[in-house]
Amino acid sequence: MLRSVLSFFGAIFSWFVTASFFIALTLGAIFWIYSRDLPSHETLAQYTPKTISRIYSGEGRLIDEFAEERRLFVPIEEIPDLVKHAFISAEDKNFYSHPGYDVRGIVGAAWQAVASRGSSVRGASTITQQVMKNFLLSSDRSVERKVKELILASRLERTLDKDQILELYLNEIFLGQNSFGVAAAAQTYFNKSLTELAPHEAAMLAAMPQAPGRYHPVTAKERVTERRNYVLREMWQNGYIDEATYQSEAKLPLKSVQNGDYPAFRQQLPPRDYFTDEIRRQLSAQFGNEEFFGGGLTIRATVDPDLQSAAADALREALEQYDRGTGVWRGTRETIPADQLTDEAAWRGALWQAKVPRDIPGWHPAVVLEVGASDARIGIEGIEEDADGHWIPAADVQWARKRGPDGRLGPRAKVAGDLLTVGDVVLVRAMTQDGDGSFIRWTLRQVPEIQGGFMAMDVNTGRVLSMQGGFSYQSSVFNRATQAQRQPGSSFKPFVYAAALDNNYTPATIVVDEPISINTPFGLWEPKNSSGKHYGPTPLRTGIEMSRNLMTIRIAQDIGMERVAEYAERFGVYDDLKPFLANALGAQETTLFKMVAAYAMFANGGERVEPTLVDRVQDRRGRTIYRHDQRVCETCGQQALPAGQGPVIDTNRERVMDAVTAYQLTSMLEGAVERGSGSGVDLPVPIAGKTGTTNDAKDVWFIGYSSNIVAGCYLGYDQPRSLGENAYGGTLCVPVFNAFMRKAVAEFGGTEFAVPPGGYWVKIDRSTGQRLSDDATGPNVVAEYFRDGTDPDWGSPLIVSGFGDGEVVLPWQAGAGSGSGTSITTSTGERRVIPRQTDFGTMSSGGLY
Repeated sequence: MLRSVLSFFGAIFSWFVTASFFIALTLGAIFWIYSRDLPSHETLAQYTPKTISRIYSGEGRLIDEFAEERRLFVPIEEIPDLVKHAFISAEDKNFYSHPGYDVRGIVGAAWQAVASRGSSVRGASTITQQVMKNFLLSSDRSVERKVKELILASRLERTLDKDQILELYLNEIFLGQNSFGVAAAAQTYFNKSLTELAPHEAAMLAAMPQAPGRYHPVTAKERVTERRNYVLREMWQNGYIDEATYQSEAKLPLKSVQNGDYPAFRQQLPPRDYFTDEIRRQLSAQFGNEEFFGGGLTIRATVDPDLQSAAADALREALEQYDRGTGVWRGTRETIPADQLTDEAAWRGALWQAKVPRDIPGWHPAVVLEVGASDARIGIEGIEEDADGHWIPAADVQWARKRGPDGRLGPRAKVAGDLLTVGDVVLVRAMTQDGDGSFIRWTLRQVPEIQGGFMAMDVNTGRVLSMQGGFSYQSSVFNRATQAQRQPGSSFKPFVYAAALDNNYTPATIVVDEPISINTPFGLWEPKNSSGKHYGPTPLRTGIEMSRNLMTIRIAQDIGMERVAEYAERFGVYDDLKPFLANALGAQETTLFKMVAAYAMFANGGERVEPTLVDRVQDRRGRTIYRHDQRVCETCGQQALPAGQGPVIDTNRERVMDAVTAYQLTSMLEGAVERGSGSGVDLPVPIAGKTGTTNDAKDVWFIGYSSNIVAGCYLGYDQPRSLGENAYGGTLCVPVFNAFMRKAVAEFGGTEFAVPPGGYWVKIDRSTGQRLSDDATGPNVVAEYFRDGTDPDWGSPLIVSGFGDGEVVLPWQAGAGSGSGTSITTSTGERRVIPRQTDFGTMSSGGLY
């Protein structure tokens, strides 16, 4: 009997040993098979997660951020213990003791699955396993993936310590709302840093990994609260918080940004604008989208926030003023169904969904709730209803006409109902008293159909201080300062004159201002001055001051359009300017960005300056990977500078034009501002500049500069069409320049333009080009700066026709100094009367014709 019992137990033991051997052999074989060709876990030691790239102003203020995955990487030593304990309690309470996998957890999960017959299946993955799944494996539920996960987890535990693994997990984990990692999630849900989190907030974050797509703090508030309280209870039972803390924290309501309990972090940033989006466009092209959106770059922008605001306000005012002058009402073309207007919560929710711009200071989206006999009642986003309601009075609509279904404009509105219907989404602004700012009434606004661009930059460093690419970024992201290809018109003429001054012309050179007829493959071309008149022999200075098209064409013909093209390309205005005479009048398209940058080289004395929106870019480790300013400080290494002396900076910049030429051109462009088409400029510092008005006034321009800042503006429809016969650069763009430069001058000042060495002064009559005595005075007297070595023959000056030689009678030779005028024969054979003083005709900015 005993022998039988021993034999039985021996067989059982033998079977058990054999089975264990084969099980171990089988498991070993499985693990060996799956361990082959696994991804290397060692790459996690060089973990570089996708993190947010942030843009800061020059003062260090955060102004925008870009991210594909919204993540803020935080080293483990900077993550509070409270946050660590919350996630360990929720996900892996044995984290610090297991070897990468939790046998008890696996057995418990298996037992629960068997006991519930598969209806209740919970995960048994440790934090280490989750790291391997998130980084190196897929998320599919399969035995193969779990085996690989176990193998890699055990390997990782031998490579990294526990805190390093936890750092990977807490920075990589997805927690919903496009938030990756605990720091970004704390900002997204609570607008707080990790150190500011309370236990119930840390517990809520730790609740999210279980189902981040379903655990929304608003739509799944009860489930999230239950899960949060479970995490708090685990934290108490694991000894991380005491019972009193658990009880008090579990009773707190679930609060979040999404529920309106905290302001959103994004709301604390300025609205995204054309400046930061242009940085995005340029840097993503330079560094690549992956690096820009995921590299955690720190970008120091050149923008001056006050000047950016001034530029946006000035451009918007000009665009809106022109738009209201057309008297056409378009509205937003957004409506809200009538059944959503009876309940305030309903219409406010619908209004919030309306696609209208919200980045225009002082403007508010609103919906028409009621149309009365004369006025219309509106509900305004973000403004509480009062007892009387908010109204648009009849007086506010009488400037506009509404376009009918047939496209025709109706009569001018008399009452609000002529423009508005119930359910219309509109934009409104509060009208206030100029004196005390007291409220008067609500007034209708609309995004103008006309658009434009504005840009300002430092003439010496190339730092772009402001850039506005349209009326509203949220209504149109197309940047008209950098992306719109437009005809510059007469604002291109300075480049023709610069080429001439560098090729034996002087400011006193006489150019024939007479009609021209040119045969082209497209027919006879007969350019005209914008006044429709021609003025005979005229000094070069007067030609640019009064924007004479005929003189510009003759100059371009004389020196050759190839030379003009070479200058335009040297200044970066064009990559390839076609050598057609019409292009001397700005017929070929370019961008405002290029034009403003080119004018900066006139202002700084002819040195190349590259425009930049970024001072410096640093990578995630703080290393500088881009710096715009490459100048060398020659004395910064000294222990002390001599008294009264600043650092000596070697600009090491390329010279693109002679310094004397740059000053001569600047002096003539000062004249254009003082007496010519830019005469509307009204600033306390010297300003040089040039207007531009293209054919049929499809584009109007003004680009001007002080001794340290250059700024430019253009206005026009996106689909070019005429702005009207009274539209000129001097009437539409100069006011924008004035409004901006008043603030810029108040901040940066300005001086007389520096006179370079290498020249001498001569006084001449600006109307005739005749030399005057050194003590001459009067409105026609101007001191011109001539290059050393040039000594014009004042008795027989150089006369430029450009289209063949002919006898030309100069004004003073014909006796123009006395009497009402003298009849002469011009270079084209016509009989002309030379007035006692040159008749400039009406002032105009010129154009293509």
